[in-house]
Amino acid sequence: MYRQHRFVDGRSFAAAPGKIVCVGRNYAAHAKELNNPIPEQPILFIKPASALADLAQPLQIPADRGECHHELELALLIGAELSQAKPADCLNAVAGYGLALDLTLRELQAELKAKGHPWERAKAFDGACPLSAFIPATEVDDWRQLHLQLQRNGQLQQSGQCADMLFPIEQLLSEISQSFRLQAGDVVLTGTPAGVGPLQRGDTLHCELPGRLEVTTRVAD
Repeated sequence: MYRQHRFVDGRSFAAAPGKIVCVGRNYAAHAKELNNPIPEQPILFIKPASALADLAQPLQIPADRGECHHELELALLIGAELSQAKPADCLNAVAGYGLALDLTLRELQAELKAKGHPWERAKAFDGACPLSAFIPATEVDDWRQLHLQLQRNGQLQQSGQCADMLFPIEQLLSEISQSFRLQAGDVVLTGTPAGVGPLQRGDTLHCELPGRLEVTTRVAD
C-alpha cells in the first residue's frame, strides 16, 4: 500500500497523499495515435488516492479485464493550496517533479467512451497510478527541459519532450484550480507522449527523466 510521498533523497513529504488529477491528450502525437481530436481545453479526470502504488515495486494489473496500457507521465507533487489561481502563481505551488504511469484498461475505456460514460472504471482501479519519488522543485530550473522516456523489455516505447505539452504546466494548474481546489499532497499527471501500448505479465519497464530520475520496475506474474 502506498502510504507517503517521498523525495529522491529519502525525505518524506509532510502532507498525506490526496487525489490524482489527470490530463488527457496533452501531447498531439498521443491524441493522433488513438485517433482522438486535439482538445481545445484540458481534458481532466481524477484517480483516488487508493490508485497510488510505488513505481519501484512490481506492478499489479487486473486480470481478465482486457489490455492494460502503459502511459508514462510527468507527475507534479502539489505543495500548497491552489484555488482560482492565475497561471503566473501556479509553479510556486509545485513541491516536486516525478514519474507516474497512468495505467489504462484500454478496451474498457473504449467501451465507456462509446457510451459517453466517464473513464474512471478504466483509469482509477487500485494500483492504477504507480508513482516514483520526487525531485524537489527547487532543483528543476525549467520543467520544459525535462524529457520522458520509457523502455519496455529493453526497447524504447515512449519518448517525449515536456516542452511539447499542448497545455503547459502553469496553464494546466490554473485551469484545474478554476474547477476544484488543489491541496498539498495532491498529484497532477500532465499527459503522456506517443507510444502507449499493452503490458504483459513479466514485462520489465525502465522509466526515466534522463539525467534526473530513473526507475526500473516489472509487471507482476
